[in-house]
Amino acid sequence: MSARVLRYIRDAHAGRINPNLLSGYHDFAAKSVDYEAALNAMASGVDIKTYLEGQHPQNAEYAALRTELKSLEAEREHTIIVDPKLLLKPGETSAELPKLLTLIDQKGDAAFKAAHGAVISANASSEIYTPELVAVVKAAQQAHGLKPDGVVGGRTVAAIAGVSKADRIEKLEVALEQLRWHPSDLGSTHVFLNAAAFTATYRENGTDKLSMRTVVGSPTHQTSFFYDELEQVDYNPYWGVPRSIIVNEMLPRLINDPGYLDRAGYEVSDASGKRIPSSTINWAANGSNIPYNVRQTPSEANALGELKILFPNKHAIYMHDTPQKAFFSRDARALSHGCVRLSDPRAMAAAVLGTDVAHVAAKLKQGHSTEKVTRKIPVYVAYFTAWPNQAGEVHYSPDVYDRDAKVLAALRKTSDSRAPSI
Repeated sequence: MSARVLRYIRDAHAGRINPNLLSGYHDFAAKSVDYEAALNAMASGVDIKTYLEGQHPQNAEYAALRTELKSLEAEREHTIIVDPKLLLKPGETSAELPKLLTLIDQKGDAAFKAAHGAVISANASSEIYTPELVAVVKAAQQAHGLKPDGVVGGRTVAAIAGVSKADRIEKLEVALEQLRWHPSDLGSTHVFLNAAAFTATYRENGTDKLSMRTVVGSPTHQTSFFYDELEQVDYNPYWGVPRSIIVNEMLPRLINDPGYLDRAGYEVSDASGKRIPSSTINWAANGSNIPYNVRQTPSEANALGELKILFPNKHAIYMHDTPQKAFFSRDARALSHGCVRLSDPRAMAAAVLGTDVAHVAAKLKQGHSTEKVTRKIPVYVAYFTAWPNQAGEVHYSPDVYDRDAKVLAALRKTSDSRAPSI
């Protein structure tokens, strides 16, 4: 009995699985458990139920996820299920369309029904995606915070039809396990980057002060999953080009056009730091073992834009601006090489520095410089496909990196290995 109770304490405190064994993208410090102290506490006459409950993460997000899970387990499954892989463009035909229209009508508020109810009623059984219905779908997309392009894809279906009860329960189970890998107290002031939802949130003294869209790593260059602490803001930054980009993306062009980097605003240096003109280098001589460092100088075309926010880590991930502003208008934004691009970097920099946007603008006018973050602010580079807002309402996101299935498989294998042999 003592061994089982101690195992429960470890599971509640640190999780049932080792996240770092799931993939190279997971990077969490081991959470220790003082088993002797736990046994002594329980032997001292404490209320055991209260004590064990206290081993779980003690934050509002964990509580909201548990409440949502309990509610789902008690409710009936939705009767209308739309194919999550539906792709429907204007003028096309689909048997899924009437079901989608029914759900749009059910979930629309009074103003939406007043504007579009008659069209939905007149076309309730239509399988043809007519211009009138395109207008209805565009309005529904806008109401759900999506790009109103009228194309029905996976994200539109997920937003309007929702995620099935079974899928939501699985997402919640994964999210609860993932939260156990984190500190029990996330901190009243922190930055939370949820790659699955493509969002960045700054919370100060327990209140969400800022939220914005992000662009995160593509499935082939995923944003890692870890937490750290903010350190500084770089204004008008240099961009040290990662070795993988030099080899895989720049080298083919440099072999035929050695002066490309000189013209495009990049600096090349050798291992000792000596500057070398790109045009003088035989880029084909070393294969993929490039003995040079490449960095892009500050400019409007710089890949990092006008600033970056650093929390130095072995994954070389940070938040930054970008000249590719059009990406933020997309609903699916897994498009970067792994770093997190911010739709409003000046606001985030001002928030973490404890200043205002005018201060950030003034610093940018002064050229390249850095400024330290003087407060202790944790940053969570996270990946949650189920996550509550500050009101406790849980929002669900597609699993763009296909990570949830690996967590679920590991949880089930753990349960199977613990099952009695007889």
